[in-house]
Amino acid sequence: MNHSNLINRRQFIQLLSALSASWSGTGIASTKAVSGQNEDNSYKDLKEPWLTIAEVQEHLFPADKTSPGAKDINALRFLRNMQQAPDSDTEEKDFIQKGVGWLNDLSVKNHQKVFRQLSSKDRESVLRTIEGSRAGSRWLSLMMTSLIEALLSDPVYGGNQQAKGWKWLEHKPGFPTPTLDKVYFKLNRPSHRRTKA
Repeated sequence: MNHSNLINRRQFIQLLSALSASWSGTGIASTKAVSGQNEDNSYKDLKEPWLTIAEVQEHLFPADKTSPGAKDINALRFLRNMQQAPDSDTEEKDFIQKGVGWLNDLSVKNHQKVFRQLSSKDRESVLRTIEGSRAGSRWLSLMMTSLIEALLSDPVYGGNQQAKGWKWLEHKPGFPTPTLDKVYFKLNRPSHRRTKA
């Protein structure tokens, strides 16, 4: 197989960010981020389904020497904020949370452990298996969409802590960036955010 035409992860993310440039208003908001709380308590006192979601995010978007990972960009906080936003999709929220149950059921069936207790190799195997079903593929797509949004969002919405995603991609955001009093849901405009995969 000729790998010379393959792109690396950074090039892939840069390509995605270029494609999403017209999608700058992702519609994600955080009541915590908007209230000015900057410390990340996303990983303190986690319970299911968030324990598993955090592990899935880290597996799908791990940090390496030159790039941030899911935890570095506050992907978990961003997803939690997305699900608490005034215009969040209840059906999508339920689907994401039910997906954790399906993922753990499959993990126990195939490996006698829940997902977060699996080795990296076994996690990959379970994720590849669920990817083969329509619902599993949709669930993984929602996970990846949330990761990309967390990477590219303005930090005021809870993701992209300290603009780490922008710095990694060498992205220069438009100005002015939103202030706490000008986040999308405070602008009194109808918003219809849906990220159906």
